[in-house]
Amino acid sequence: MSKTRKLITFDWAIKRLLRSKANFGILEGFLSELLKEEITILDLLESESNKDDKLDKFNRVDLRVRNQKQEIIIIEIQYDREYDYLQRLFYGVSKTVIEGMKEKQPYAGITKVISINILYFDLGIGDDYIYHGTTRFIGMHNHDLLGLNEKQKKLFQKESVEALYPEYYLIRINRFNDIARDRLDEWVYFLKNEEIKESFTAKGLKEAEETLSIMKLPEEERKAYEHYKDDLHYQASMFESSYGDGYYTGREETTRTIAIKLIQQGAEIEVINAVTGLSVAAIEELVKSLQ
Repeated sequence: MSKTRKLITFDWAIKRLLRSKANFGILEGFLSELLKEEITILDLLESESNKDDKLDKFNRVDLRVRNQKQEIIIIEIQYDREYDYLQRLFYGVSKTVIEGMKEKQPYAGITKVISINILYFDLGIGDDYIYHGTTRFIGMHNHDLLGLNEKQKKLFQKESVEALYPEYYLIRINRFNDIARDRLDEWVYFLKNEEIKESFTAKGLKEAEETLSIMKLPEEERKAYEHYKDDLHYQASMFESSYGDGYYTGREETTRTIAIKLIQQGAEIEVINAVTGLSVAAIEELVKSLQ
């Protein structure tokens, strides 16, 4: 049997490690396998709205990348457990498009956005574990596909209408059956199990294996990570059992409990903020209440 090594979850890695340029190779590997072309990350985009919204900032990452055609694309990776997630991803893409526009820029210069959503919960009804969405215009009477004329192709440097619009990838982790049939499946296996088999050859996974080892975490971060994992299990249970106010009430109470435990263990405020999403002010109030 192939040996495996327990690794940090991908969502934790995005919060803490993969935002570093030194670790871009891991994300480049994942994106290249998903999009079936070589992807190079140019930089990470920290928008003003992301800076204002702590929870949004830590539950999504926006990247400016270049593909094999030398096209510049903004890729948005996000994840969370929310019953209105379909609206959330639409909102996220819309915001990313607007933030990527320069003042007085013509619409022809809008940067393509690809939204990649790593879902640790059931979203909608369907048998597959990866869904790809695009925008196409179909004739109501003749059922033909609307295309670009030659002038538009030259203006946009695109061959189809759908190439102009955002694309969506929904990766439903818990629907994967743990059988890796190709290199993209190897990545999905890692996303689900936090393990990489010796036989895996997908781009970026060997680098992930070296970088994302739990044993390499400092003790304080390891404790914070363990609490984070416990919270994920609780959130999953709550999400499955409730789609209403009770879910959010329970989530808030769980978050507060985790924050208190981290305070009692002497964790830094920045670590508590990253793990729980609580504001610095709220954490400081909790510290005062425990003194």
